Amino acid sequence: MKILSCLQQKEADAYTVAHESILSINLMEKAATLLTEEICKRFDKSHRMVVFAGAGNNGGDAVAVARMLHQRDYPVEVYLFNVTGVLSDNCLTNIRRLQQMGFMAYHEISSKFDPPKLGSNDVVIDGLFGSGLNKPLSGGFASVVKYINASQSKVVSIDLPSGLMGEDNSYNIRNNIIKADVTLSIQLPKLSFFFAENQELIGEWKLLDIGISKEFLSKVQADYEITEAEEVRAMIKPRNRFAHKGMFGHGLLIAGSYGMAGASVLAAKAALRSGIGLLTVHVPVCNHTIVQTSVPEALVQDDVQERYFAEPVDLDSYQAVAIGPGLGQEEDTALATIEQLKECAVPVVLDADALNVFSTHRNHLNDLPKNVILTPHVKELERIVGRCSNSFERLSKAKDLADYLQCYIVLKGAWTAVITPDGKCFFNPTGNPGMATGGSGDVLTGILLGLLAQGYTPEEACRLGVYVHGLAGDVAAHRMGEISMTASDISYALPEAWKLLMGTK
Repeated sequence: MKILSCLQQKEADAYTVAHESILSINLMEKAATLLTEEICKRFDKSHRMVVFAGAGNNGGDAVAVARMLHQRDYPVEVYLFNVTGVLSDNCLTNIRRLQQMGFMAYHEISSKFDPPKLGSNDVVIDGLFGSGLNKPLSGGFASVVKYINASQSKVVSIDLPSGLMGEDNSYNIRNNIIKADVTLSIQLPKLSFFFAENQELIGEWKLLDIGISKEFLSKVQADYEITEAEEVRAMIKPRNRFAHKGMFGHGLLIAGSYGMAGASVLAAKAALRSGIGLLTVHVPVCNHTIVQTSVPEALVQDDVQERYFAEPVDLDSYQAVAIGPGLGQEEDTALATIEQLKECAVPVVLDADALNVFSTHRNHLNDLPKNVILTPHVKELERIVGRCSNSFERLSKAKDLADYLQCYIVLKGAWTAVITPDGKCFFNPTGNPGMATGGSGDVLTGILLGLLAQGYTPEEACRLGVYVHGLAGDVAAHRMGEISMTASDISYALPEAWKLLMGTK
């Protein structure tokens, strides 16, 4: 699913009107019908609906919703803010339709506003501003927003919470943005929905399909997308009946240090659960027995050092390599990691402490092989690109880094973002908060290694890997509950996740 900019969404509306034989006012009527149905599903007629509408098309949506709610015998009041004396054509049409019904609880505000008393049983329908907003709210509108936010009423925002911009809110004023309980977004989500700091403003969000032109959506170029199950399912390579382990690659996992053997075990098990043919785990001597007994299917190779990784490995026998889980931060380990990556000719995944190497040895960033996969969480990324004030800035810097290094970045978190060297960003929809537990990233590293060894491209491995990782997390959460689940539970759930994704369960 593509995530369009607010400008592109406006173009999509215009294209639909021009090419789908539908009038703009009728497209608004369809949106209002879906909005009304969704509101009625959530709130019964015991709730008073207090509609706050602006002078633009977002306000037109809100007024149309007010009319439809009134027709369904909901108690409704409308406050329309027309401070400039200019209304959009569709907003004006819907005001006239409302008034023609004999609707009396309509208040048009041009200057002074005497706000209604809002109680806990009221529902505010927020239609003040939509995706056309390009500067922070101020003055009277900021006061209205603060008044609504201070109430105990439930708030349903149309398309976007008023005051929130669709993409970059770096220079916005947070206190001047509606805090919605529910945001009903028209057709497609906004980029700002995927940023953690906006969750308390957006609340739950749901998409309403009003029938925007599929032709336009198929043609338009979008830098951001949500990965869908059908896409990743199509990436999975079928297995020949006469297949043997040599056809599915030999991967090398360089992981673990004294006290951190568990990370190498988790990554190794995940690689084996993701279809790899052969796996060798390179560990310090102290971890040999732990890995050998915990993961008997893997080959174990000892480093020269007792307690940490200190000597690069000959990669001639391998189709892919992953470095980082539990690696530790010894200087010898950092130097060995840098040396390992020089002239590396096989696909590489770098995670955890392997990433930290390049935050402390920044002069070696340019030595990273092209198409390397970096899998940072937020803090690991910021150690490389610098501190970021918000998620939009962080995502922008990650995209710049992917472009500069010609690498793939898997920025982990809710809606894990897969960022490609050419500037595309794919948000992953699977996963849950129970995955916020130590070792979850090690499991992902193992999955990515397993896929790369089998010949998946870096982009396929990233998108398919994070999807099945999140899906396994969802399976584990169903079994164990989000509070109780561990990284091992995610690994144990991988077989079921693969079966679900492939449609064999």
